[in-house]
Amino acid sequence: MTQKQTKNEFWSWFKVIGIAIIFTMSVRYFILSPVVVKGASMEPTFETGDKVIVNKVGPRITNYDRFDVIVFETKEDKHYIKRIIGLPGDHVAYKDDVLFLNGEAFDEPYLTEYKEGLLDKGDFTYDFTLEEQLEEMTVPEGHFFVLGDNRRRSIDSRSSDIGFVSQDTILGTTDFILWPFERLGSTH
Repeated sequence: MTQKQTKNEFWSWFKVIGIAIIFTMSVRYFILSPVVVKGASMEPTFETGDKVIVNKVGPRITNYDRFDVIVFETKEDKHYIKRIIGLPGDHVAYKDDVLFLNGEAFDEPYLTEYKEGLLDKGDFTYDFTLEEQLEEMTVPEGHFFVLGDNRRRSIDSRSSDIGFVSQDTILGTTDFILWPFERLGSTH
């Protein structure tokens, strides 16, 4: 092989590797991103140590829906994973372990397994209204009211530290566990 052929082959490999790196980084930063779950606030849907894939593109094309699981940033540059309960304009309340949105009772089937497994049969989600928790009648425009699936151990919109989650702070939605392999797959 001549020096010119060696040099051409080197540049060909260099371009292929460069394009692969740029493609991978683009996917990672603009389309899908892995996040590691820390804490028990989303059990049993997600457990501490689960690595989940965040879909950054889907919600930018369509709207966020009630009961989507989202990853968002807080003021302290921490990432939280929670479930959207209240959409802009919604009135949110809990009474006797039942979710009420705008006065209508809603079923939360993703909580059934966890509620049934509780040894202590007290309320899974304590009674509250938006007025009591955040001094607002409805969820403001451009914001969401979020809760963790493990209502007894979740820091979420009920806390003034988090409050309503601005749509601008949402990184994306997630419903796919990448790791550990025995939990691999969608949570739907």
